[in-house]
Amino acid sequence: MSKIYKILWADVAWQDLSDIIEYIAIDSPANALKTLPEIKKTASILHSLPERGRVVPELQDQGIQIYRELITAPWRIIYRISDKNVYVLSVLDARRNVEDVLLNRLAYSSE
Repeated sequence: MSKIYKILWADVAWQDLSDIIEYIAIDSPANALKTLPEIKKTASILHSLPERGRVVPELQDQGIQIYRELITAPWRIIYRISDKNVYVLSVLDARRNVEDVLLNRLAYSSE
């Protein structure tokens, strides 16, 4: 019997998702309506297969291996596993540099 994990979304990940949908809706409300369930469906596989995603390469290069990601092009769903929980931490545009985004978030979170 496989282990079932609880998926918990960080506030910043929900904000990422909201920002993505709002941005897409500017040009195509129909695409925005398709993108939201697509991202949520991809994340839902984490209930039973949290290790399916790869370690985030940019962070792995820095020796950080606790963060994983699933890709639903062009979006990267970044998460970590802890006990029976999966924490979705960010949903980012794959065309952006993850290191820059994370450094920017850390810089503003310490103010």
